[in-house]
Amino acid sequence: MTSPEDESVPWRLVGPVAELSKKQCRLINSSEGRDADVCLFYVSGEFLAMDARCAHSGGPLCDGDIEEADGVLKVFCPWHDYDFNLKTGKSSTGLQQQVYEVKLEDGNVYVKHASELSLQPFGQVKEH
Repeated sequence: MTSPEDESVPWRLVGPVAELSKKQCRLINSSEGRDADVCLFYVSGEFLAMDARCAHSGGPLCDGDIEEADGVLKVFCPWHDYDFNLKTGKSSTGLQQQVYEVKLEDGNVYVKHASELSLQPFGQVKEH
């Protein structure tokens, strides 16, 4: 796990704000494979990012319901209904989901992540 202060972790361009803000959640593919994929959430005018696979048993958090409870935004895993705070990654079950810093710059969304990120699966990226 990396801390936000870790300057060795680069900012990765994900895409334009105008496009990414159209959906509440998007799966962002990692060059390290499925287990390193990221969910990019757009909720209440804010972008948030966390590991895409549930810490419990790998469920797809991008397919989960997003709800606000007691002023806290949470995503609920569609497999076993485990909840995760979108900002901290903490769950009421005691599990912890890795979250990532997000920044907006020049109309684009960036996520601080160790691997390359893409909206397209890496196995299907066309070479130019």
